[in-house]
Amino acid sequence: MPKEPLIRSEDQQDTYREERLVWSLRPRTLAEYIGQLAVAESLSVAITAARKRGEPLEHILLHSPPGLGKTTLAHIIATEMQTKITHTSGPALEKPVDIVGILSNLETGEILFIDEIHRLSHTVEEYLYSAMEDFEVSFIYGKGAFAKTLPYQLKRFTLIGATTRAGLLTPPLRDRFGMTYHLDYYSSEELVQVVNRSASILGVRIEEEAGALEIAMRSRGTPRVANRLLRRVRDYAEVKREGKITQEIADEALTREGVDKNGLDRLDSLYLRTIIDNYRGGPVGIEALAATLNEETTTLIDVVEPFLLKMGFIIRTPAGRKIGDAARAHLTSEQQRLL
Repeated sequence: MPKEPLIRSEDQQDTYREERLVWSLRPRTLAEYIGQLAVAESLSVAITAARKRGEPLEHILLHSPPGLGKTTLAHIIATEMQTKITHTSGPALEKPVDIVGILSNLETGEILFIDEIHRLSHTVEEYLYSAMEDFEVSFIYGKGAFAKTLPYQLKRFTLIGATTRAGLLTPPLRDRFGMTYHLDYYSSEELVQVVNRSASILGVRIEEEAGALEIAMRSRGTPRVANRLLRRVRDYAEVKREGKITQEIADEALTREGVDKNGLDRLDSLYLRTIIDNYRGGPVGIEALAATLNEETTTLIDVVEPFLLKMGFIIRTPAGRKIGDAARAHLTSEQQRLL
């Protein structure tokens, strides 16, 4: 959980409260964790075996679209191993000294979690090779012909890397992870459990079947989205209705938020409409789409497209993105529903 700053402005207080709220909804142990059954079972076996031997875990790579629980799993692993976790990200590690400073302070069995590990700089990544394999880093001092290398032995640690784009990892780095797990989208039934659990923690009154299911079905198969939509529906229910979330209230609140029956938001719908209206259904290059929508290419690739691809709403071809038949049918039905 984020540490509370000593002095905070009103904006900082709101941000801090939001961070505490998000962290409060995250499961702390594998027993509390919902979904990803194969991954959870494999991790449970590995953790139990490592604890019996009194050894640190092997290095772990977690990859998936955003919001499926990579950070949550990393903290659960630390809790189950009864050890400390140090959290950083690829873009934050700009120079070798940044990663060496963190590695040299890790104790035996501690966990280093690097989010967005695919965004590590080349020089920092090279330092990780020997650190992960031999638990050693080298300091270079002096210049030119007088430069010397001083090896420094690290304590055995576990690196957990998280990425939304596993294909961007270099083979030497990817091969040094002993365990690699892909987290898949959640089913509606699993998301109903997530919504009901979060509602219980937040003290929200909700119809555990109809109300929770309406939120789950619009959550893009993603727990993070489910928790965000639950908070928005809770606000609407408290202000506009009697406070209890029903199917009707959830539908009304999420429609006002621009989230349709399949979980597509305004950007998703605009993305699909742009391909249909501006490019006659495609194919169209991602750069052209980004320019038309005035959005970053990485936003479309990492945030928008994964769910649309899973739903069959778009198709990637060598010539670019094409609209799928499912998207045309969905947009037509949504338009008729809102009339």
